Amino acid sequence: MRIDHATTATARGPESSFTGTVFIDGIRNPDARSAIGCAHVRFTPGARTAWHSHPRGQTLYVTDGVGYVARRGSAPTEIRPGDVVVIEPGEEHWHGAAPTRFMAHVAMQEADADGEVVTWLEHVTDDEYTAGVSV
Repeated sequence: MRIDHATTATARGPESSFTGTVFIDGIRNPDARSAIGCAHVRFTPGARTAWHSHPRGQTLYVTDGVGYVARRGSAPTEIRPGDVVVIEPGEEHWHGAAPTRFMAHVAMQEADADGEVVTWLEHVTDDEYTAGVSV
Protein backbone atom coordinates (compact mmCIF):
# COMPACT_ATOMS: atom_id res chain seq x y z
CA MET A 1 0.00 0.00 0.00
CA ARG A 2 1.07 3.54 -0.71
CA ILE A 3 -0.57 6.78 0.37
CA ASP A 4 0.20 9.89 -1.63
CA HIS A 5 -0.78 12.84 0.53
CA ALA A 6 -2.22 15.82 -1.33
CA THR A 7 0.58 18.31 -1.90
CA THR A 8 -0.41 19.90 -5.21
CA ALA A 9 -2.53 23.03 -5.23
CA THR A 10 -5.80 23.16 -7.13
CA ALA A 11 -5.08 24.35 -10.69
CA ARG A 12 -7.19 26.51 -12.98
CA GLY A 13 -8.17 24.83 -16.24
CA PRO A 14 -6.22 26.52 -19.05
CA GLU A 15 -8.14 28.84 -21.40
CA SER A 16 -6.78 26.85 -24.35
CA SER A 17 -8.77 23.79 -23.22
CA PHE A 18 -11.76 25.24 -21.33
CA THR A 19 -14.43 27.94 -21.64
CA GLY A 20 -15.29 29.56 -18.31
CA THR A 21 -13.78 28.88 -14.91
CA VAL A 22 -12.70 25.31 -14.18
CA PHE A 23 -10.71 23.96 -11.23
CA ILE A 24 -8.67 20.76 -11.41
CA ASP A 25 -7.35 18.62 -8.58
CA GLY A 26 -5.02 15.96 -9.93
CA ILE A 27 -5.48 12.52 -8.42
CA ARG A 28 -2.79 10.63 -10.31
CA ASN A 29 -0.77 10.88 -13.50
CA PRO A 30 0.22 7.92 -15.64
CA ASP A 31 3.57 6.47 -14.59
CA ALA A 32 5.67 3.31 -14.93
CA ARG A 33 3.31 1.35 -12.65
CA SER A 34 -0.01 2.34 -14.26
CA ALA A 35 -1.14 4.09 -17.43
CA ILE A 36 -4.20 5.49 -15.65
CA GLY A 37 -4.52 9.19 -14.99
CA CYS A 38 -7.40 10.86 -13.19
CA ALA A 39 -8.48 14.19 -11.78
CA HIS A 40 -11.40 15.74 -9.93
CA VAL A 41 -12.65 18.56 -12.16
CA ARG A 42 -15.04 21.29 -10.97
CA PHE A 43 -16.91 23.45 -13.48
CA THR A 44 -18.60 26.75 -12.61
CA PRO A 45 -22.00 27.40 -14.24
CA GLY A 46 -21.63 27.46 -18.04
CA ALA A 47 -18.00 26.30 -17.99
CA ARG A 48 -17.02 23.46 -20.30
CA THR A 49 -14.16 21.69 -21.99
CA ALA A 50 -13.16 22.29 -25.58
CA TRP A 51 -13.80 19.48 -28.03
CA HIS A 52 -11.29 16.71 -27.37
CA SER A 53 -10.64 12.98 -27.62
CA HIS A 54 -8.71 10.35 -25.71
CA PRO A 55 -6.65 7.67 -27.49
CA ARG A 56 -7.81 4.98 -25.05
CA GLY A 57 -11.15 6.49 -24.07
CA GLN A 58 -12.30 8.17 -20.88
CA THR A 59 -14.67 7.46 -18.01
CA LEU A 60 -16.40 10.28 -16.12
CA TYR A 61 -18.01 9.80 -12.70
CA VAL A 62 -20.24 12.77 -11.84
CA THR A 63 -19.84 13.70 -8.17
CA ASP A 64 -21.89 16.89 -7.86
CA GLY A 65 -24.22 19.27 -9.66
CA VAL A 66 -25.77 19.18 -13.12
CA GLY A 67 -23.91 19.19 -16.41
CA TYR A 68 -23.88 18.13 -20.02
CA VAL A 69 -21.83 15.83 -22.20
CA ALA A 70 -21.96 15.62 -25.99
CA ARG A 71 -20.20 13.69 -28.70
CA ARG A 72 -19.53 15.17 -32.11
CA GLY A 73 -22.73 15.23 -34.18
CA SER A 74 -25.11 14.77 -31.22
CA ALA A 75 -27.01 17.13 -28.94
CA PRO A 76 -25.81 17.48 -25.32
CA THR A 77 -27.16 15.03 -22.73
CA GLU A 78 -27.73 16.01 -19.11
CA ILE A 79 -25.57 14.33 -16.45
CA ARG A 80 -26.10 14.25 -12.67
CA PRO A 81 -24.39 12.86 -9.54
CA GLY A 82 -23.77 9.13 -9.74
CA ASP A 83 -23.88 9.04 -13.55
CA VAL A 84 -21.01 7.22 -15.26
CA VAL A 85 -20.14 8.34 -18.79
CA VAL A 86 -17.99 6.01 -20.90
CA ILE A 87 -16.35 7.75 -23.85
CA GLU A 88 -14.93 5.50 -26.55
CA PRO A 89 -11.31 5.74 -27.77
CA GLY A 90 -10.93 8.56 -30.29
CA GLU A 91 -14.51 9.81 -29.79
CA GLU A 92 -14.62 13.62 -30.08
CA HIS A 93 -16.66 15.05 -27.21
CA TRP A 94 -17.01 17.80 -24.61
CA HIS A 95 -18.43 18.02 -21.07
CA GLY A 96 -19.22 20.79 -18.63
CA ALA A 97 -21.67 22.43 -16.24
CA ALA A 98 -25.24 23.44 -16.99
CA PRO A 99 -25.73 27.21 -17.52
CA THR A 100 -27.03 27.82 -13.98
CA ARG A 101 -25.45 24.95 -12.03
CA PHE A 102 -22.02 23.86 -10.87
CA MET A 103 -20.89 20.37 -11.92
CA ALA A 104 -17.98 18.21 -10.80
CA HIS A 105 -16.72 14.85 -11.98
CA VAL A 106 -13.80 12.51 -11.63
CA ALA A 107 -12.22 12.04 -15.07
CA MET A 108 -10.28 8.82 -15.65
CA GLN A 109 -8.29 8.04 -18.77
CA GLU A 110 -5.45 5.77 -19.80
CA ALA A 111 -2.26 6.90 -21.55
CA ASP A 112 -1.37 5.33 -24.88
CA ALA A 113 2.07 3.84 -25.70
CA ASP A 114 3.43 7.37 -26.28
CA GLY A 115 2.16 8.61 -22.90
CA GLU A 116 -0.63 10.72 -24.44
CA VAL A 117 -3.99 10.92 -22.65
CA VAL A 118 -5.83 13.66 -24.57
CA THR A 119 -5.92 15.51 -27.89
CA TRP A 120 -7.42 18.99 -27.54
CA LEU A 121 -9.41 20.46 -30.42
CA GLU A 122 -11.40 23.68 -30.99
CA HIS A 123 -13.60 25.36 -28.40
CA VAL A 124 -17.29 24.43 -28.18
CA THR A 125 -19.42 27.24 -29.60
CA ASP A 126 -22.34 28.71 -27.65
CA ASP A 127 -24.71 27.19 -30.24
CA GLU A 128 -23.17 23.72 -29.76
CA TYR A 129 -23.37 24.14 -25.97
CA THR A 130 -27.07 25.07 -25.97
CA ALA A 131 -28.22 22.74 -28.80
CA GLY A 132 -31.22 20.78 -27.60
CA VAL A 133 -30.98 21.87 -23.93
CA SER A 134 -33.06 24.29 -21.91
CA VAL A 135 -31.06 27.24 -20.69
